[in-house]
Amino acid sequence: MSTPGTVLVTGAGGHVGRHVVAGLAERGVPVRAAARDPRRLTVPAGVETAALDLTRPQTLRPALQGVRKVFLYAVPQGAAEFIAAAREAGVEQIVLLSSNTVIEWIGLPVRKPIADMHLAVEEPLAASGIPWTFLRPAHFATNVLMWQWDRMIREDGVVRFPMPESYCDAIHEKDIAAAGVAALTEPGHEGKAYFLTGPEQITQRRQAELIGEAIGRPVRFEEIGLEEARIQLKEVTVDWAMDAVLGYWAASNGVPGPLTGTVEEITGRRPLDFAQWAADHAGDFR
Repeated sequence: MSTPGTVLVTGAGGHVGRHVVAGLAERGVPVRAAARDPRRLTVPAGVETAALDLTRPQTLRPALQGVRKVFLYAVPQGAAEFIAAAREAGVEQIVLLSSNTVIEWIGLPVRKPIADMHLAVEEPLAASGIPWTFLRPAHFATNVLMWQWDRMIREDGVVRFPMPESYCDAIHEKDIAAAGVAALTEPGHEGKAYFLTGPEQITQRRQAELIGEAIGRPVRFEEIGLEEARIQLKEVTVDWAMDAVLGYWAASNGVPGPLTGTVEEITGRRPLDFAQWAADHAGDFR
């Protein structure tokens, strides 16, 4: 393991960011955990915090002072200014949490708006001269929380959702974070773009069943139509993202997608399956 110096972790309160902070701290790496409001962060002992808002340029220099490496979320707003400030600060590597939609959209054009959002950060970073690593997961297991499955299951034990036989690889956020920690602390990851997946292709219906097993009571899947799904999704996402999500579910309905062994190659261990994710998050659904 190389010595990376201080690592700045943006979005340190997020599902992935908090595990990156913990993983770096476990390795004895100096960490600066950043968020818009650092007072809301819970971090391991010895980890410093910093205020960082990409839309507020005055927060960039203080957050980057003394930093050698960065774990960065792909947020287009203010990304160019952050990359410029990182170059000025002498940052030696940025590991970017991107998305496999930057490749996937070519075969599924409805996903292009999500790809464009991530390319808006990937492209200026690749052109910056700062060594970079792109982490490109396909489907976060935590997406079911975004779709409010936790609320539905807590209320009456039923997931009301479209296309129950739609497949995804459902990667655990701990595996994305572990790949990020390895890229930040071990040599040879600069200039690499990694397609990260979970270990299995799993349907939405099976995800609901495994959540039921984790919480000790059955969870029923009730299929709804697309119009009802649109009304439901409108509460949690914008129209262009909704079209991209529904388009993917339709394309993967009964059709498993590709898997990679990249998580194991980078971290040295097999990625965690959805049953483990459900067990880790059982408290969200009780």
